[in-house]
Amino acid sequence: MSSPLLRRLLSTCSATRSISWNTTGRPQQTLASAVSRSGTALHSGDFTTARLVPAAAGEGRYFVACGSHSRSDTRIPASVGHVVESALCTTLCRDGARVRTVEHLMSALEACGVDNCRIEIDGGDEVPLLDGSAKEWVETIRQAGLCVAEDQKSNNLERLVPKLHEPLYLCQGSSFLIAFPAQETHITCGIDFPKVPAIGSQWFSTTMDEFTYTKEIASARTFCIYEEVEAMRQAGLIKGGSADNAIVCSATAGWLNPPLRFCDEPCRHKVLDLVGDFSLFAQNGNQGLLVAHIIAYKAGHALHNNFVRLLLQSSTGPECLDQRILWICPAVDGIVNMPCLPPTLPWKFACAVGQSAGNAVILVF
Repeated sequence: MSSPLLRRLLSTCSATRSISWNTTGRPQQTLASAVSRSGTALHSGDFTTARLVPAAAGEGRYFVACGSHSRSDTRIPASVGHVVESALCTTLCRDGARVRTVEHLMSALEACGVDNCRIEIDGGDEVPLLDGSAKEWVETIRQAGLCVAEDQKSNNLERLVPKLHEPLYLCQGSSFLIAFPAQETHITCGIDFPKVPAIGSQWFSTTMDEFTYTKEIASARTFCIYEEVEAMRQAGLIKGGSADNAIVCSATAGWLNPPLRFCDEPCRHKVLDLVGDFSLFAQNGNQGLLVAHIIAYKAGHALHNNFVRLLLQSSTGPECLDQRILWICPAVDGIVNMPCLPPTLPWKFACAVGQSAGNAVILVF
């Protein structure tokens, strides 16, 4: 693509906010009672307890690390601004206190509509893994029940939802995350493990609401490749991992602890993780998961969290033009097909990268 053409394309893009916070007519919610769950933490191997406590309207979701590793008085908001780089999990940190592996619990809280919640972690600095899915967290939330959250003056606050108006994308190598404007939240996820035939290439696509999440997503467990286990343990990771809290697949022998809960359980678990990481876009007790069609391919926690940072930037001011998707018709020279897209998607598009101006994607309908 020529530089003048790219400049003309960029000149058509308005410098407006890509995201609005829309009213729902429903009040923010919190738990009706406190409830707790204990279990082994994935990476540390510690036996930890997560206590979920009702919180006031507008407080949002936040952690308090009560274990010996952290200051007990530090409140860590469950927001992307407190995410720090970590391997194979999402970690929140503030003033030296941290909580690791928050994604499964956050996924369940977001999907079940727990907008405000105090989460106390004791026994270590990591959320217990339980069975490796969000199933037990959903059951725990249902045990506690939900109620309308009130602020310090006994007022309730309306729950707002973030809605996307301009397509956005983020790429890292062969991995990418794209979000398109849509009338409801829809998630499409793809994974590719060519050296592990039992997993292979998988796609899963669904609209997202509490019923669908509970039935189709929550019980999907985390997974690992058997041949990579020793290297991860040598790196100080997955000390608490076992066949009781993960599904393990060998490149040569297939699944080592069947049966699977779904034939595409690994891909569904990636959706679970995405919901948890996107929940960190939530602000002041409002919904975090975007109203959009979100498409993730070979995406992990780092890409999820970087995309949420992009959403935050796009919701507070003009977005970076080289992170936008440009809608162009008809096709132009230099377009290449984007690989590995599922044939069931309700549109077709192609991708081109501007040679002189960084990441510029062209969609062709």
